[in-house]
Amino acid sequence: MLEKLKQDIHLKLSRADYFKGFELPEVDFAVAPAHTGADISLNWALSVAKKMHKNPLEIAKEASALLCELTAIKQAVAVPPGFINVTLEDAFVIKIASDRRIKDPRHENSRQNILIEFVSANPTGPLHVASGRGASLGDSLVKIHRALGYSCDSEYYVNDAGNQAELLAVSLKARKEGKEPPENGYHGSYLVELAKRIPADLPEKEYGRWAMEELIKTQQRDMKDFHVDFTRWFRESDLHQSNAVQSALQDLTKQGYTYKKEDAVWFGSTKDQEAQDDKDRVLVRKDGRPTYFMADIAYHKNKYDRGYTTLVDILGADHHGYVPRMKAAVHALGHDEKSFVPIIHQLVHLTEHGEQVKMSKRAGHFITLRELMDDVGTDACRFFFASRTPNAHMIFDMDLAKKQTNENPVFYVQYVHARIHSIFKAAQEQGFTRYDGITTPLAPQERALLLKLIWFKQVLRNCVADLSPHHLTTYLIELAGLFHAFYDTCRVVDKQHPDLTLSRLFICGRVAERIKKGLEFIGVSAPEQM
Repeated sequence: MLEKLKQDIHLKLSRADYFKGFELPEVDFAVAPAHTGADISLNWALSVAKKMHKNPLEIAKEASALLCELTAIKQAVAVPPGFINVTLEDAFVIKIASDRRIKDPRHENSRQNILIEFVSANPTGPLHVASGRGASLGDSLVKIHRALGYSCDSEYYVNDAGNQAELLAVSLKARKEGKEPPENGYHGSYLVELAKRIPADLPEKEYGRWAMEELIKTQQRDMKDFHVDFTRWFRESDLHQSNAVQSALQDLTKQGYTYKKEDAVWFGSTKDQEAQDDKDRVLVRKDGRPTYFMADIAYHKNKYDRGYTTLVDILGADHHGYVPRMKAAVHALGHDEKSFVPIIHQLVHLTEHGEQVKMSKRAGHFITLRELMDDVGTDACRFFFASRTPNAHMIFDMDLAKKQTNENPVFYVQYVHARIHSIFKAAQEQGFTRYDGITTPLAPQERALLLKLIWFKQVLRNCVADLSPHHLTTYLIELAGLFHAFYDTCRVVDKQHPDLTLSRLFICGRVAERIKKGLEFIGVSAPEQM
């Protein structure tokens, strides 16, 4: 309905004599600054001023008079230097806040097919906290894209090829014998636990493969308990078995992007000016083994071959050098570099009792995601991770995450959902079972809540535009704050005023729905009692 209002405004302005003969820009909305007392702010006059060669404030005044003729708009005021502050009619606010639709048919009918790959940790140990941040980011983006109607899948790339299994076998054998693994091996104490479970009849040559499969199962359990579901767990070994790596190499060779030097096969990523990499890369080693980069090229080719048009890779903080070489590879494969969208998320620093937590009891040199989940809870992990943009370093306050007070943002939001359900229970006990709409005049606190509800879809769009769910956590905290103000001022269940009770129960219901849906998108539960 907000989109419809934008179209109505654009049509109204384009038909006015004052604007005839000019190509007018599309109308866009922003939340009006609090001090204006308005609902929506438009910078449209500032955009059109250059085309019309007129003062933007004069244009804003002309446009404001026209906007007041629309039934949805109560007031439109032009303010320097050319903004238009709009106040909506209460009836329109109620109507739009009652609309539960989120999906956009334009995305459902689009040919765009998105694949978001994330975590993709080596199957040689448990997942660490940084993997949790990547998992939270990827899963939230997938859920939000789907909610808006995009075709979007998620994938975990399992690096189960190469010499990792052999090194894991040597490390596991050492742990079984009570020895320390070799210096270049895997040293976490999780291998001590794993060594105790080695089947008695398992040959030593199978130790590595068996341990890797056990660790993959552990990673899958961690992701499930972290409320993350993948469309597919894609194994690197499948690429090699299907000859996909050799096929990708042949394609690059046909396009003139490979050459031999020092008995190795190289990728000529600096072949043309459009490629972004700063130097050429080895694809096949002297001994004939493909490099990890060659396997990654084959994997991304496989993604395109499966019909995906946009490839989003969520990468760890140490992967900046990976981006230009993969963009060069995407270009060499014949695809637009813009179809490859890397997101690099920064590190997570855990603090407890005011000090940084560095060591894990189980993994040695890093904190496992499982340890953090067990300590502070999955909901707190997911909400805290979603609260920061990927490119920002994160200080994760474990003490705050465990607090059962309004200081803790996830508790603050969840408590509103639980409180609303306690209100519903009290209302039902007094005979109020149906509340289908609003029939009474709006109090300021009620109107503020309804106005916040109408921006939910735009918040999701902002998450997609910025590839970050932090807009949603901010929105949920602000919505919770408005509800607390409403609850402190407005009595909801009052038998003496049944119409007012039903109206306020309806508002409570819409707030609860939005909080539940918003929390669902970031993988957090919405409890009905706390």
